[in-house]
Amino acid sequence: MPGVIPVTDDELRDLLRQTKVIAVVGLSANPDRASNHVAWYLHHQGYRLFGVNPNCPVPEVFGVQVLASLDQVPEPIDIVDVFRRPEHTPAAARDAAAAGARALWLQLGIRSPEARAIAEDAGLLYVEDRCLKVDHARLLGRAAGRRAVS
Repeated sequence: MPGVIPVTDDELRDLLRQTKVIAVVGLSANPDRASNHVAWYLHHQGYRLFGVNPNCPVPEVFGVQVLASLDQVPEPIDIVDVFRRPEHTPAAARDAAAAGARALWLQLGIRSPEARAIAEDAGLLYVEDRCLKVDHARLLGRAAGRRAVS
Protein backbone atom coordinates (compact mmCIF):
# COMPACT_ATOMS: atom_id res chain seq x y z
CA MET A 1 0.00 0.00 0.00
CA PRO A 2 1.31 3.47 -0.79
CA GLY A 3 2.64 5.33 2.23
CA VAL A 4 2.82 2.20 4.40
CA ILE A 5 6.24 1.47 5.83
CA PRO A 6 6.76 -2.29 6.12
CA VAL A 7 8.21 -3.80 9.25
CA THR A 8 11.99 -4.30 9.00
CA ASP A 9 13.97 -7.49 9.56
CA ASP A 10 15.54 -5.89 12.64
CA GLU A 11 12.07 -5.15 14.09
CA LEU A 12 10.95 -8.70 13.35
CA ARG A 13 14.10 -10.21 14.85
CA ASP A 14 13.66 -8.13 18.02
CA LEU A 15 9.99 -9.10 18.27
CA LEU A 16 10.75 -12.80 17.86
CA ARG A 17 13.59 -12.71 20.39
CA GLN A 18 11.43 -10.93 22.99
CA THR A 19 8.32 -13.02 22.41
CA LYS A 20 7.28 -15.64 24.94
CA VAL A 21 3.57 -16.18 24.23
CA ILE A 22 1.87 -16.54 20.84
CA ALA A 23 -1.87 -16.90 20.34
CA VAL A 24 -2.66 -18.68 17.06
CA VAL A 25 -6.09 -17.54 15.88
CA GLY A 26 -7.56 -20.20 13.64
CA LEU A 27 -5.40 -23.08 14.89
CA SER A 28 -6.67 -26.28 13.30
CA ALA A 29 -6.42 -29.82 14.62
CA ASN A 30 -6.06 -30.92 10.99
CA PRO A 31 -2.35 -31.65 10.39
CA ASP A 32 -2.77 -30.71 6.71
CA ARG A 33 -3.64 -27.09 7.55
CA ALA A 34 -1.02 -24.32 7.51
CA SER A 35 -2.03 -23.15 10.99
CA ASN A 36 -1.19 -26.60 12.35
CA HIS A 37 2.24 -26.68 10.66
CA VAL A 38 3.21 -23.19 11.77
CA ALA A 39 1.99 -23.68 15.34
CA TRP A 40 3.83 -27.01 15.63
CA TYR A 41 7.04 -25.33 14.48
CA LEU A 42 6.65 -22.40 16.89
CA HIS A 43 5.76 -24.73 19.75
CA HIS A 44 8.97 -26.66 19.10
CA GLN A 45 10.98 -23.44 19.06
CA GLY A 46 10.12 -22.99 22.73
CA TYR A 47 7.34 -20.43 22.51
CA ARG A 48 4.31 -20.80 24.76
CA LEU A 49 1.32 -21.18 22.44
CA PHE A 50 -2.42 -20.95 22.82
CA GLY A 51 -4.77 -21.84 20.00
CA VAL A 52 -7.88 -19.73 19.49
CA ASN A 53 -10.65 -21.47 17.58
CA PRO A 54 -14.21 -21.78 18.91
CA ASN A 55 -14.92 -24.50 16.32
CA CYS A 56 -11.97 -26.76 17.12
CA PRO A 57 -13.32 -30.22 17.99
CA VAL A 58 -10.56 -30.97 20.54
CA PRO A 59 -9.38 -29.07 23.65
CA GLU A 60 -5.73 -29.22 22.63
CA VAL A 61 -3.59 -29.75 19.54
CA PHE A 62 -0.17 -31.43 20.09
CA GLY A 63 -0.27 -30.24 23.69
CA VAL A 64 -1.32 -26.67 22.86
CA GLN A 65 -4.51 -25.62 24.62
CA VAL A 66 -7.26 -24.40 22.26
CA LEU A 67 -9.57 -21.69 23.59
CA ALA A 68 -12.73 -20.12 22.17
CA SER A 69 -11.46 -16.52 22.19
CA LEU A 70 -8.40 -14.37 22.79
CA ASP A 71 -9.81 -12.98 26.03
CA GLN A 72 -9.54 -16.51 27.49
CA VAL A 73 -5.75 -16.66 27.06
CA PRO A 74 -4.50 -16.76 30.68
CA GLU A 75 -1.12 -15.07 30.02
CA PRO A 76 0.06 -11.81 28.46
CA ILE A 77 0.18 -12.25 24.68
CA ASP A 78 3.14 -11.06 22.67
CA ILE A 79 2.00 -12.02 19.15
CA VAL A 80 -1.48 -12.75 17.85
CA ASP A 81 -0.85 -14.88 14.74
CA VAL A 82 -3.95 -14.88 12.52
CA PHE A 83 -5.03 -17.65 10.14
CA ARG A 84 -8.43 -16.21 9.14
CA ARG A 85 -9.85 -14.72 5.96
CA PRO A 86 -9.28 -10.95 5.58
CA GLU A 87 -12.87 -10.06 6.44
CA HIS A 88 -12.35 -11.58 9.91
CA THR A 89 -9.10 -9.76 10.67
CA PRO A 90 -10.53 -6.44 11.93
CA ALA A 91 -12.25 -8.37 14.74
CA ALA A 92 -8.98 -10.19 15.46
CA ALA A 93 -7.20 -6.82 15.57
CA ARG A 94 -9.74 -5.42 18.04
CA ASP A 95 -9.45 -8.55 20.18
CA ALA A 96 -5.63 -8.39 20.08
CA ALA A 97 -5.70 -4.74 21.16
CA ALA A 98 -8.19 -5.50 23.96
CA ALA A 99 -5.97 -8.38 25.14
CA GLY A 100 -2.95 -6.08 25.32
CA ALA A 101 -0.95 -7.98 22.68
CA ARG A 102 2.31 -6.49 21.43
CA ALA A 103 1.86 -7.46 17.77
CA LEU A 104 -0.72 -8.59 15.24
CA TRP A 105 0.62 -10.92 12.55
CA LEU A 106 -1.53 -11.81 9.53
CA GLN A 107 -0.22 -14.91 7.81
CA LEU A 108 0.85 -15.25 4.20
CA GLY A 109 -1.84 -14.16 1.77
CA ILE A 110 -3.80 -12.15 4.34
CA ARG A 111 -4.00 -8.34 4.10
CA SER A 112 -6.41 -5.89 5.68
CA PRO A 113 -6.14 -2.09 5.72
CA GLU A 114 -8.85 -2.01 8.40
CA ALA A 115 -7.01 -4.48 10.65
CA ARG A 116 -3.80 -2.48 10.09
CA ALA A 117 -5.50 0.75 11.16
CA ILE A 118 -7.01 -0.85 14.27
CA ALA A 119 -3.72 -2.48 15.29
CA GLU A 120 -1.57 0.58 14.65
CA ASP A 121 -4.04 2.90 16.41
CA ALA A 122 -3.74 0.58 19.44
CA GLY A 123 0.07 0.69 19.30
CA LEU A 124 0.56 -2.89 18.09
CA LEU A 125 3.34 -3.82 15.70
CA TYR A 126 1.55 -4.92 12.53
CA VAL A 127 2.74 -7.60 10.11
CA GLU A 128 0.71 -8.82 7.15
CA ASP A 129 1.09 -11.25 4.28
CA ARG A 130 4.07 -13.00 5.89
CA CYS A 131 4.60 -16.43 7.38
CA LEU A 132 5.76 -16.40 11.00
CA LYS A 133 7.42 -19.80 10.56
CA VAL A 134 9.35 -18.70 7.47
CA ASP A 135 10.46 -15.41 9.03
CA HIS A 136 11.48 -17.11 12.27
CA ALA A 137 13.57 -19.71 10.43
CA ARG A 138 15.13 -17.02 8.23
CA LEU A 139 15.93 -14.58 11.03
CA LEU A 140 16.68 -16.85 14.02
CA GLY A 141 17.28 -20.34 12.65
CA ARG A 142 15.35 -23.61 12.70
CA ALA A 143 16.89 -25.53 15.60
CA ALA A 144 14.20 -26.88 17.92
CA GLY A 145 14.07 -25.03 21.20
CA ARG A 146 16.45 -22.33 19.95
CA ARG A 147 15.45 -18.91 21.23
CA ALA A 148 17.20 -15.89 22.64
CA VAL A 149 14.66 -15.35 25.44
CA SER A 150 15.44 -16.76 28.86
